[in-house]
Amino acid sequence: MFTSSNGNGVANGKQNDHYMDRLGARPVGRQSSSKGVEAFSVVPSQVTGMDFLRDPKLYKGMAFSLEERQTLGIHGLLPPRIKTQEEMAEHSMRNLRRFDDPLNKYMFMADLLERNEKLFYKVLSENTEELMPIEYTPTVGLACQKFGLAFKRPKGLFISIHDKGHVYDVLKNWPEQDVRCIVVTDGERILGLGDLGAQGMGIPVGKLALNTAIAGIPPSQTLPITLDVGTNRQELLDDIDYIGLRHKRVTGQEYDDFIDEFMQAVVRRYGQNTLIQFEDFGNHNAFRFLAKYRDKYCTFNDDIQGTASVTVAGILAALKATNTKLKDHTFLFQGAGEAALGIANLIAMAMEKREGVPYKEGLKRVWLKDSRGLIVKDRPDGGISVNKAPWAHEHKPMTDLGEIVKEIKPTVLIGAAAIPNVFTPEIIRDMATFNKQPVIFALSNPTSKAECTAEQAYVHSDGRAVFASGSPFPTYRGFGKTYEPGQGNNAYIFPGTSLGVICTGIHHISDSVFLSSAEGLADMVQDSDIAVGRLYPPLSSLREISVKIATKVAIEAYKSCSASTYPEPEDKENFIRQQLYDYTYDTSLPARYGWPQEAFKKLEI
Repeated sequence: MFTSSNGNGVANGKQNDHYMDRLGARPVGRQSSSKGVEAFSVVPSQVTGMDFLRDPKLYKGMAFSLEERQTLGIHGLLPPRIKTQEEMAEHSMRNLRRFDDPLNKYMFMADLLERNEKLFYKVLSENTEELMPIEYTPTVGLACQKFGLAFKRPKGLFISIHDKGHVYDVLKNWPEQDVRCIVVTDGERILGLGDLGAQGMGIPVGKLALNTAIAGIPPSQTLPITLDVGTNRQELLDDIDYIGLRHKRVTGQEYDDFIDEFMQAVVRRYGQNTLIQFEDFGNHNAFRFLAKYRDKYCTFNDDIQGTASVTVAGILAALKATNTKLKDHTFLFQGAGEAALGIANLIAMAMEKREGVPYKEGLKRVWLKDSRGLIVKDRPDGGISVNKAPWAHEHKPMTDLGEIVKEIKPTVLIGAAAIPNVFTPEIIRDMATFNKQPVIFALSNPTSKAECTAEQAYVHSDGRAVFASGSPFPTYRGFGKTYEPGQGNNAYIFPGTSLGVICTGIHHISDSVFLSSAEGLADMVQDSDIAVGRLYPPLSSLREISVKIATKVAIEAYKSCSASTYPEPEDKENFIRQQLYDYTYDTSLPARYGWPQEAFKKLEI
């Protein structure tokens, strides 16, 4: 019997008088048979030939060999031609490019995943730069809005508030037993689109698809979850095609108890080291859940910590572009929500770690503006919340962003409030007036919510702006050069960070992990990137970037004694590469081998 406290908020190894399904560490990873170990274990006696045509994990389309077709009894059920996986991937991309509408492309990829899992991940992994805007921002936002129309087959778990008291029973219905990484949302704040309720499921599904495609986390070890507690958006409640609960959001103690039960049920079902990534919870819940759970579970909030990490990576790259240091800058945020506060915190941490500026001194270089104006001490209009208090400086109250820019004279202007076009031409010109190279980050997404476009930033700064955004913008040509604006996409950070956490067995994820990830990403920005105004490496290299970030996380984890995977690997990068999911097809036939001749000889008496 397990009787000791396990450090995750569950004492005595029990919840509701039941034992946990799995305790302690598990095998670090499984690889494909081409590397020696199977990633998807098949018991040959329990599958038929038709299973290989119906199960997307087994299906290979026209890539089944003649021997496989005949042995499995599926010969004749497929066209005679036998293709390679590469030919099938090229065919998929040709089909996808026939569509003009991004949502149709999203649906094509969703259908491919439902048919042929390995082909889906090969296509996504090898065409990341082209498909990122389809699988994730900005198209995933539209997909969430249309989720009721598009839903066909389950891709994750929906757990409703009315399942309270039985969350563990719902988790048991998920067919995979070895889940390492969960992305969970309650759909209250989907991107910049607000409350989408149960239709926010597109976010966990998309994030975990990227975890596999970019970081090589096996899809069988991932689980998308939506916690449906209702929605406050009346148009969804009135929508005949809405897929969620038709009542207002449940809040208060009942909601909190539901989240507590969910966290405990995950640990009981999948183990103490299961990574739980929070996505798109409302601001009022995101911060308190992070504070509540971060020292009890293996968890992080991507909107707070992931966004902070990728933004700080861009800022560190901007230092290369401007030949400056963090302490040389004054930062002003348009917005003071989850993302802004997470970024502001990590900036101060980076100043302390990299330049020796005390954390509290670093805070003084950061200013924030929320919906009520500049955050200052003793603000008379609306006050300030406890989360914003560290950034409340001595200053007169101000409300207009343009006037605040003139007063504060920031060197770095960061937008994270989903207010489109708030960085006006006048504000950009002012930034260019008192800065040789103004740093402007328009982080809000989708694209329709961006504070300004890349073109506007370049045009109104006479081509001197150092620009990054949360959504993709096209190449801009002007002022005698070509600009390729970088997208500060969280996909640079959360897949590699998750991979590093899983591989090293980190129990609790501190902000220092995300600072290490930011530094690792910034280190990969080359002079050639800076030359075209890009503050991030090309998206085409995301898989390699994720391995490097995971390695950086692993090195720091063992240095700080927060890793639990032992013995400590000597070559950490090689160790991490050995855990990656292999999307190439393997033989569909069971292993075959001979016996020595003497095994068939009759025993002589």
